[in-house]
Amino acid sequence: MDFWALFSGAFAQVWYIFPLVAVALIFKSRWFKGVFGEFLVNRQLSGLAQASDGDYTLVKDVTLPTEDGTTQIDHVLVSRFGVFVVETKNMKGWIYGSVNQRQWTQKIYRHSSKFQNPLHQNYKHVKTLESLLGIGIEKLHSVIVFIGDSTFKTEMPDNVTYASGCVRHIKTFEQVVFSDEEYHSLIARIEEIKLKRGLVTDIKHRHHVKALVACKSQNKQCVRCGSEMVMRESKRGDNKGKRFWGCSSYPKCRAIEELS
Repeated sequence: MDFWALFSGAFAQVWYIFPLVAVALIFKSRWFKGVFGEFLVNRQLSGLAQASDGDYTLVKDVTLPTEDGTTQIDHVLVSRFGVFVVETKNMKGWIYGSVNQRQWTQKIYRHSSKFQNPLHQNYKHVKTLESLLGIGIEKLHSVIVFIGDSTFKTEMPDNVTYASGCVRHIKTFEQVVFSDEEYHSLIARIEEIKLKRGLVTDIKHRHHVKALVACKSQNKQCVRCGSEMVMRESKRGDNKGKRFWGCSSYPKCRAIEELS
């Protein structure tokens, strides 16, 4: 009894610490930073639309039909200065990449992993809108916004930014490319062609994404580390000009295979 009485008395004095710790852990979590980052991007783009006196209109979470399934766009910002296709990436760590690289690198302490170049990923969104809206691709602008605890360790193009720089980049486009009639027609067209939000649409899109991942997993893989193998060409020596399979994790993994 004395022990439980002592324990109860001590707990009564410090009980409030536990919910504070729980709240602190939530605030530091990747989930919360991602949600807050999405909220920040939404708020900035919505604020731009509301303060623009009709020059911008935001359409969020747009799922569009494609020839092989569906594609989902985080934000489509329609303006008199072009249509901005905004893709958000919730990531942490150091980010390395360039415009033409097929894969970028995320490094968290000593661990490195590859992910698809988000510019290439968003290009499919841009091309889908180009086809469905019937407008020139020069009037469509890809914007990649990183949210979460990430830091660019290589120089990024202007359209790859953090949440704080998203609106600033968009506002650099000042030349009017759509008339009032075209502007309002584009908004109506997007609302018309986008798939209705709901459980069925979400399930179909997830199945499509899983199918793409499964298809990608069938690509040639490194027998040593399991990473994707890519086609390379010898630059020097007796084998100069000869093509071969090389591990995409080079120089961490130096596995190679001759072409069969």
